[in-house]
Amino acid sequence: LVHGDGLGNMYRWKNTIGNIEERVEQRNIWGYHQTGGLGYYEYFQFCEDIGAKPLPVLPAAVSCQNSGGTWRIGGTGQKALSMSDMQEYIQEVLDLVEWANGPVTSTWGAKRAATGHPAPFNLQYIGIGNEDKITPEFEERFRMIFEAVRKKYPGIIIVGTSGPFHSGEDFDKGWSFAKKLHVPIVDEHYYTNPEWFISNHYRYDRYNRKEDFVYLGEYASWGNKLRNAIAEATYMIALERNGDVVQFSSYAPLLAKYNFTQWKTDMIFFNNSNVVLTPNYYVQKMFSTNAGDTYFSNVIQLDKRDTSLAASCVQDAGSGDIILKLVNFSHVKKTPKINLSGFPKIIPESTVTILAGEPDAENSLENKNNIVPATSKLTVTKHFDYPVPPMSLT
Repeated sequence: LVHGDGLGNMYRWKNTIGNIEERVEQRNIWGYHQTGGLGYYEYFQFCEDIGAKPLPVLPAAVSCQNSGGTWRIGGTGQKALSMSDMQEYIQEVLDLVEWANGPVTSTWGAKRAATGHPAPFNLQYIGIGNEDKITPEFEERFRMIFEAVRKKYPGIIIVGTSGPFHSGEDFDKGWSFAKKLHVPIVDEHYYTNPEWFISNHYRYDRYNRKEDFVYLGEYASWGNKLRNAIAEATYMIALERNGDVVQFSSYAPLLAKYNFTQWKTDMIFFNNSNVVLTPNYYVQKMFSTNAGDTYFSNVIQLDKRDTSLAASCVQDAGSGDIILKLVNFSHVKKTPKINLSGFPKIIPESTVTILAGEPDAENSLENKNNIVPATSKLTVTKHFDYPVPPMSLT
């Protein structure tokens, strides 16, 4: 979507901020029609409404490698904007920062104010490139954009790209190029089967803690059954444990309209009158509403050889809450030992939230609440064993 099916189909943010009836409509490479009704202005408002920081991703002045119907990741369809057009395109990128953050007296800040938002959006991050094939043409244009943004807006954090897979040629080239340029954060994308997330639980434990900083910008297990969601939960335990490397992550795609998508793995489904929240959604919600500031590695005793059982302990600095997360991807109950003796004060009554069920269970229009979290109370001591149900997140 971002880089487009050919240069003429690239996503241009300036076409998406004015009056809706005047916006440029176009198809996109994934088979959808874009009205422009949900444009950059609405995206920034959405982020503001939910309390999230926006991270817009702009083309790196090359088209998708699948352009022209090659339909093969790593194909030969990538086209590059001519060098004679690069300064104009770089200015388009710089104008986005002014539109988002500039005063109402600036050219683009005035356009933002004219649409009804005089206050700045406080943009901090910009992504350049999306799952691109790492070619000399890409590298040359990315470098030009990167250096221009860094020079004019040194406070903006730029996120690079490493191709569409968790490994392979473009992944390796993308990381190598990013390190050469000292790109602050690299965007990784991967969609794969549940077993991959289980077997790669320690992926980020092996990253360099001083220079490998990741935005896991797109990831999901193929499917919306409970087993898919629990596989993702085990992986999110690893993301939490490696919070010094994985700066942030986002499940993708977020929203999908029934009967209007060719991609079946999504977080929230809807039609004109209903919304269906998937088990994957509830996993994301349980993690996001139970985040912490400090990670403790010695609280829950696990056998590292058993990657089907994952757990973490974090503490929220504001509330003082101690938050335990336990995930069991197996078909049998597992009972790890928990040691809270390192905390000076423990309130015996705890709140327990569990997402569990049959591995192939899912939510649908006919049964929206087939898989939902259940909450109860539990009395704990400084030392106790906790039985983790099969195929569950606690």
